Amino acid sequence: MRDTYQEQLDELASGLADMCDDVARAMERATRALLEADLQLAEQVISEDIKIDDVRAAAEHRAFGLLALQAPVATDLRVVVAAIHGAGDIERMGDLALHVAQAARRRHPQSVLPDEVKSYFAEMGRVGVQLAEKAGRVIRTRDLQAAGELEADDDAVDDIHQHMFTVLMDRNWHHGVSAAVDAALLARFYERYADHAVAVARRIVYVVTGQMPGPLAV
Repeated sequence: MRDTYQEQLDELASGLADMCDDVARAMERATRALLEADLQLAEQVISEDIKIDDVRAAAEHRAFGLLALQAPVATDLRVVVAAIHGAGDIERMGDLALHVAQAARRRHPQSVLPDEVKSYFAEMGRVGVQLAEKAGRVIRTRDLQAAGELEADDDAVDDIHQHMFTVLMDRNWHHGVSAAVDAALLARFYERYADHAVAVARRIVYVVTGQMPGPLAV
């Protein structure tokens, strides 16, 4: 009975780690669709988002089942609680990748972004994907050092997000209001995606230590 219970806990964590891999792929594809005005790739991200939603629902169902039937305590209880909240964070990451893909589809065949800012979004996409992949590894290994590294990695996205306002408000910006609004919203999507990845890592710190790191606005 105990072995079965532990297997269920392991499956719960494994499912969340796999979700991180899914949203990493979604953001990687969404970013390419955005930068290359690739409609087919954007449509792929949009159509596959429902799969991430389904995995989140399955993870929550499994977690609530464990609460009801196994009455977990101590670390096991923290695993289940962290899984419930973490599934929400990861699903939101998938939704943000979806928003990026939808922007690419909406403006197709034109590019959403002027060439001069594409490098910023390429970098935010690269770091965001790495954050999601690292969050998955943290779930699998419970590596507190790696969890802490996500905070520093997230700073790179925050810095670019802040810099985008300087670029968009510069008097030399000549791409109009619509392009500026698109760029500002998209930068916010990437910034929030990264924040949710950090939130997932913080929940693993809670699982291991019993203490939740300071609040993170997402």
